[in-house]
Amino acid sequence: MNLQVILGNFALILFVLMVITGVIWFLDVFYLAKQRRAAADRALADYDARNAKLTADGIKLDNLGSRATIEAALLRQPTWIEYSGSFFPVIALVFFLRSFLYEPFKIPSSSMVPTLRVGDLILVNKFTYGIRLPVLNQKIVQINNPQRGDVMVFKYPMDMSQDYIKRVIGVPGDKITYENKRLTVNGVAVKYTPLDDYLDDEHLVYNKQYQEDLTGVSHRILNNEAAPTLSLDGVKKFPYSENCTYKYEGFTCVVPQGNYFMMGDNRDNSADSRYWGFVPDKNIVGKAFFVWMNLGNLRRIGSIH
Repeated sequence: MNLQVILGNFALILFVLMVITGVIWFLDVFYLAKQRRAAADRALADYDARNAKLTADGIKLDNLGSRATIEAALLRQPTWIEYSGSFFPVIALVFFLRSFLYEPFKIPSSSMVPTLRVGDLILVNKFTYGIRLPVLNQKIVQINNPQRGDVMVFKYPMDMSQDYIKRVIGVPGDKITYENKRLTVNGVAVKYTPLDDYLDDEHLVYNKQYQEDLTGVSHRILNNEAAPTLSLDGVKKFPYSENCTYKYEGFTCVVPQGNYFMMGDNRDNSADSRYWGFVPDKNIVGKAFFVWMNLGNLRRIGSIH
């Protein structure tokens, strides 16, 4: 499922704005402010000398207010510098928070229903899988590895400009088999518990709903009985595709080292690793953990399972 960041490539926009406002702030603090101070001191010295001469000539002046006004005017920051100085710490804080801690996304499609719905505004933990350089997305500190069952945001391998969200089904070394809409992980069949049918609000149809126990991680999934287990026409050529074997009833894949196998919870309405392959570690953005708003349904607010 394609995720839309609130303002396109927001990280790059923030970075550019932070650099521009930061350079202006730095120049003002260490150079321009001193220049204004020096210019003000020269002007005030001339002003004082002129007033001293007038006083010596017997002309009494009440110039304290005028002197303060002149000084304030000469020391006042130009508008563009004032705004840059005000915005710089705010932009820097936002850039730091969303680059290293938490990043917001909006869910635009239904491939993760029922876990995530269209319109959900979610938060993604950026540091749980390691600290990465912003914009470049290059990992510099390793912390944790993704685990089966995690809901993870990543760069779509076929187009790195797009962010996708799916559930981690297989970690490096796992053998994943999906036949007749049932998963087997490393030879162990995943357990499914039937639930009440799920009403698809968008298409006004009911789908079969199950509680899936993915090696200890329990979550809900949907199946459309009318849809085939796999559409072979949709399978693309991808790196390590030799690790997979496909047939009409399903497929088997061995996850290569440094990669992950991802699937949507809306199993018959999700373009995922079944069709475009594995997700390299370098593509990882973070772990989705909280729905902080859905303007159409406030009851959606809460943690992600």
